[in-house]
Amino acid sequence: MAREHDLAAQLREADRDRYLASLYAPEDKRADLTALYLFNAEIAAVRERAREPLPGELRLRWWGDAIAAPAGQATGNPVADGLRAAIERHRLPASVFEDMLEARMFDLYDDPMPDRATLEGYCGETASALIQLSAVILDPDAAGAAAGAAGHAGCAQAIAGLLLRLPLHRRRGQCYVPAELLAAAGTTRQAFVSDTAGEAGARAVAAMAALARDHLAMFEAEARALPKSLRPAFLPIAPTAAYLAAVERLGVRALTEPASVSVLRRNFLILSRALRGW
Repeated sequence: MAREHDLAAQLREADRDRYLASLYAPEDKRADLTALYLFNAEIAAVRERAREPLPGELRLRWWGDAIAAPAGQATGNPVADGLRAAIERHRLPASVFEDMLEARMFDLYDDPMPDRATLEGYCGETASALIQLSAVILDPDAAGAAAGAAGHAGCAQAIAGLLLRLPLHRRRGQCYVPAELLAAAGTTRQAFVSDTAGEAGARAVAAMAALARDHLAMFEAEARALPKSLRPAFLPIAPTAAYLAAVERLGVRALTEPASVSVLRRNFLILSRALRGW
């Protein structure tokens, strides 16, 4: 119990939205969701911690090896051991974790995002996959029917997250905006990450926000049919519209100033969806 409390506190610091969402899950599911969400937080932050690509790749490969280790073999890492227990308990597919880790390799480099399909694939293998795994933990019988909703929800959530971190990404030369959106906005990858991004850069940000809103609308159309048992898996999406609105309010300043939504507002949005769904 003490370890579960420690991991929950760790998640609260690493990913407040998913921590709050986990509190609305059945008590016997929370530890497994916490381990899953902490794993996601760990691999999402590899670039910040590793600084260079090679150590980052080694860290991601360590997670792959830990997940694939023989049953009963402890890793010494509480998050990894908790995740392995969740994988075994709920028969979570190893291939999904392999795809998540492979997708996170993109974060370690400054490669261009070639097109919208590649961006959506990245979102699908990270945020959408996480939602789907959460759904399997909560209700394996109902999870399969929620795959479409998870796909759209994850894309909306992931794109919003990329926009929130846009100033950081630009400072280190990263660009997650697809080349086709940059071209439509009248800019290039090189210009977008430079000090001269200007109004064309703001148009590219607006296009990304519009893409996220498209996915959010498609999710909400499907979300009405979600069973209550799966609702906690989708609760981290609740603040997404507020995040996008915060980015849009900044306009051109979104290129250099991180948008934010207060913790109180996020708490309210998650609580509201927990009580009444979509």
